[in-house]
Amino acid sequence: MKRHLLPLFLLPLLLASCGRFGNKEAGTDHAERIVCIAKQYNEIIYALHAEQDLVAVDLSSTYPPAIKTLPTVGYHRALSAEGILSMKPTLIIHDNNVGPEAVMRQLTDLKIPMKVFDAKGEDLTGTQALISEMGAYFHREKQADSLNHKLEADMNKAIEARPKTLRATKVVIIHYGRASDVYLTLTKNSFGAKLIEWAGGEVPVGGDRGMMQLSAELIGHSDPDVILLTDFGYDRLGSPEQIKTLPGVAGTKAAKNGKIYRVEEHDMVYMGPRTGEIVMKLQQLIHQ
Repeated sequence: MKRHLLPLFLLPLLLASCGRFGNKEAGTDHAERIVCIAKQYNEIIYALHAEQDLVAVDLSSTYPPAIKTLPTVGYHRALSAEGILSMKPTLIIHDNNVGPEAVMRQLTDLKIPMKVFDAKGEDLTGTQALISEMGAYFHREKQADSLNHKLEADMNKAIEARPKTLRATKVVIIHYGRASDVYLTLTKNSFGAKLIEWAGGEVPVGGDRGMMQLSAELIGHSDPDVILLTDFGYDRLGSPEQIKTLPGVAGTKAAKNGKIYRVEEHDMVYMGPRTGEIVMKLQQLIHQ
């Protein structure tokens, strides 16, 4: 049998999250039993107050905090049919960023209904369209309208508050921390880079993909003014003083000036109802 190995950088996340897996048995108190495998969708479902029939999610869905009481069915790109079927789903919602393909084919062959929303929530217009589409699907049209009005108002406020400077603040975003002095880092092609741009900064790390594993030398060469570590990596690495001594980090302006901050992973990788608020928080962090 062919074995599929996960990338090494995923192992700490899976180990840290295993406490959520199987933490509830499949009950029978739901009119419908929805398994949603998409963190962006899940945040919107909760914001719409449409979570009553949600029975399980994927490991990467960590917002809002209430979602952590639900069982998980594994990492969205490394699913098992058994984990999903154990939740007795009547509907699986996903965003096409799921796998492996063999598992998805098996679920399709079992004729379990699946739903992928048409709108692509990659920018303000697309995210508003996604919120409206999901609002209509869950019969929460008024809630969707309210979320869209607030998101647009917050984004306008954030863009207006963006510092007007000749030189943008250089910000490096390190995702999940470090393994063997290699850092999983968000690039200019990531959604996190858009957030930083809206906040009045720039990500100096290039690359074909949204995230790349970079050596300590490349982190040091980028010499960021600010380093943002996502929650798992920041917490695992320890105190800010310890983080400042890491290879590649120690000699940067960010380390020398004490500008290394913790951010939530789920805030940095997709656009949702809170994105305007997140941009304003980033403005405070990187320009303080």
